[in-house]
Amino acid sequence: MVQVVVFTDFDGTITLQDSYNYLADDFGCGKDERERTFGEVFNGTSTFRETFHKILESVELPFDECVKILKDNVQLDTGFRSMYDWCIKEQVPLVVVSGGIRLVIEELLEQHLGKDALKNIEIYSNDVVVNDDGSWSIVYRDDSHHGHDKARSIDLCKQRFNQQMNTPVYLYCGDGVSDVSAAKECDLLFAKRGKDLVTYCDREGILYHEFDTFENILECVKRVTSGEISVQELTK
Repeated sequence: MVQVVVFTDFDGTITLQDSYNYLADDFGCGKDERERTFGEVFNGTSTFRETFHKILESVELPFDECVKILKDNVQLDTGFRSMYDWCIKEQVPLVVVSGGIRLVIEELLEQHLGKDALKNIEIYSNDVVVNDDGSWSIVYRDDSHHGHDKARSIDLCKQRFNQQMNTPVYLYCGDGVSDVSAAKECDLLFAKRGKDLVTYCDREGILYHEFDTFENILECVKRVTSGEISVQELTK
């Protein structure tokens, strides 16, 4: 059996809605301004770190209220439960590498998958400071222009997995431009259909396998682990 490690983005990849887009669109700067601002990242005129901070600042709700809104409105990809269960059964490491906030990720995973998910899934993300009055601000994981350089976190994990496993194959699942650096650390990129990551990869000539749900990813991963197909055969 081929050994694999599954790294994945969270918002817009594991979840059907991006948590922070949802908050900004309905309770902050609004969809038009949010899309204009994020467009600067896509075009290379601003950094994700600067843009994301600006968008989060526009949301003036207390943090606990934000979390409640997200728990009421954000759903997981329909196939992620199957992916999660399979990874546990086959002892495949499943690692979330996110530009979002740890507390939000933990709340959503626990709500949809149960408390054990917080033990079974490693999380590398940003943090948050919540003040006594409920106001809050993001605390970035590192000093990179991403705020959280996902490639650094993946490289850290790979150092450990390379010692524990026999020539593991590294997979990455994502949907946005912030996933590009992470994808370069892995053997196969799964890019979500219709999202910015696909557009960027096509423009830059980056190889990927397109997916709609985690059911597609799980089918591919099973074929890779069984030796039926190689990661090279899955790339576009």
